[in-house]
Amino acid sequence: MSVLAQETQEEKIQQAIMDREQAERSQILQTMDRGVALMEDEKYTEANALFKDVLAHVKVVPTELCFYFGKNSYHLGKYRQSIDWLNKYIELKGTTGQYFDECSEYLEKAKQGFVGVQKEEREEVKNILSINYDIDCGPSGMVICPVCQGKGVIITKGQFRDTYKTCPYSNDHGLLTCEEYNQLLRGELKPKL
Repeated sequence: MSVLAQETQEEKIQQAIMDREQAERSQILQTMDRGVALMEDEKYTEANALFKDVLAHVKVVPTELCFYFGKNSYHLGKYRQSIDWLNKYIELKGTTGQYFDECSEYLEKAKQGFVGVQKEEREEVKNILSINYDIDCGPSGMVICPVCQGKGVIITKGQFRDTYKTCPYSNDHGLLTCEEYNQLLRGELKPKL
């Protein structure tokens, strides 16, 4: 086999792999869209099943799914789960996210609902928390550090004076890479020395 023929064969294999991955991504997004349609039709249990299916088949969770899953969880009375996923959406998209206003409303409703749930019920509810998944941080690949809120320093209010300490997790600009952010969520990110 000539070198040129071998390169062409390798290119075909790479193209086939890329085509298969694209088809899988397309299928996942279609499943998510069907879940959104069911949620809008108030078929929350069916939507929940589709959202769980998406979570089971993705390596990195689409940011919008954080909002959809959080909103749908609220309607199912899974308030802790709802709070977790809605907070994740706001952490990733900030106030400029497409669903920020609606997300904030549902977050407040979920917090009120969570307070009303009895302690025994909270312990029995099985939650799917975002900590179990890698979250897509968007095209920049950077996220505002939730520890220092993007300041790069942690300010501790004292009785007589405030103390300032460099954030042990973020860079000088108060940002984390997507990988660092996901490690922080799982409790795996070690402080920088």
